[in-house]
Amino acid sequence: MQSYLKNLVDQSKMSNYQLMIVAICFILNMNDGIDILLVSFSGSEILKEWALSKSLMGYIFSAGLAGMTLGSFFIAPLADKIGRRKVFIGSLILISSGMFLVSFCESYHQMLIFRFITGLGIGGILPTLASTASEFSNERRRDFNVSLVQAGWPVGAILTGTLCAWAIPLYGWRFPFFIAGIVSLLMLAGVIIFMTDSVEYLLKKQPVNAHGGINYLLKKMGHPEIVALPEKFNLDEKSHISRLFTPRYIMPTIRLWIAVFFGVLTLYTLMSWVPNLAKESGLNFKMATYAGVFLNAGAAVGTILIGVAASKYGLRRTIFTFMILAFLVMIIYGNVPIKTGIIMLMICIIGILVQGGFNGLYAAISRVYPSEIRNTGMGFSIGVGRFGAIIGPSLFGILSDTGMKMAVLFTIFSIPLLITGFAVYSIKSADLR
Repeated sequence: MQSYLKNLVDQSKMSNYQLMIVAICFILNMNDGIDILLVSFSGSEILKEWALSKSLMGYIFSAGLAGMTLGSFFIAPLADKIGRRKVFIGSLILISSGMFLVSFCESYHQMLIFRFITGLGIGGILPTLASTASEFSNERRRDFNVSLVQAGWPVGAILTGTLCAWAIPLYGWRFPFFIAGIVSLLMLAGVIIFMTDSVEYLLKKQPVNAHGGINYLLKKMGHPEIVALPEKFNLDEKSHISRLFTPRYIMPTIRLWIAVFFGVLTLYTLMSWVPNLAKESGLNFKMATYAGVFLNAGAAVGTILIGVAASKYGLRRTIFTFMILAFLVMIIYGNVPIKTGIIMLMICIIGILVQGGFNGLYAAISRVYPSEIRNTGMGFSIGVGRFGAIIGPSLFGILSDTGMKMAVLFTIFSIPLLITGFAVYSIKSADLR
């Protein structure tokens, strides 16, 4: 029965209900893109109001990322124990609270605390999104759907940039945070009404009312109901965390951690600093904000492209190719003088390659780990990567304050992309081919 139901979901055409769950995951990730990147787009105004150095501004970026790190380590793995839906609800409560608190923030230290709270929620929700999209997808669309969900982040960033370009000059930088808090509350309501745990999760964990939950899902998917639950899946007695280090998973785990750490280090540095750097290069606030929009427009395109390419060529080769090309483009961008129009095009290409390539890692992680430890594997991979996200923006700010030239900075921050590409290519799992 276990294998029958799994094959039924894997081999059948996706129902409208499954497509709706993937769409909800996309919108939730879009909401996370809004929440995190509001600080990036409003950074120049925050810096000016409180007369901050770049180093202090970098700590604001890193406060949210520190929260995301702890959320990935301690909240996301709970989804393997108590269910995906409950983690979604708890995480969205944290996100909504953090965004509303920032909108009334009056000091630098308050900002650090409130961004940390927001980060905790985002750290819990991001790994859970990828796991949920994977479990509600059939085999043919799984990699594409997991990658598509990640495209929600840059789409949210594009909307954020557009909102900030209009709202901040009129109403100040706090107003967009208030709007983001309202959006998060709406997402919370949507999850409570529509979201459920997957058939795969309910079969393996068999919580209270698992039978009714499975039949509800099967009916929604257009499949016949089951008369009784099958024998409970014989889960490994080891803890979810320790299973990541069993002989079967230890090498993929280490390589995934390396890949995510170095990929995030460069990715979050770019997302945090591109609008500010564009303004310093002579662009007005609106055009500098649109530089961030172009970066994330490229990221949205790249995330979809990597899903399509991975379905044809496999995740290992596709991610590796994206990262090598991203390294080359960043070297060119940082070292070759180019005009404003070309700058926007290059930023867009960087977004396609850097974030598109990185988002392929979510699909890779969901392939490497089975459902009973998928969120734990996802959460710990992303959690380790968040250390790179914490280090990257702060290090960039510190090095900038020393007067280091932009060409040198872009060269330094392009090297981690090579490490990410080679780390993924070295993973031998057949699932990535």
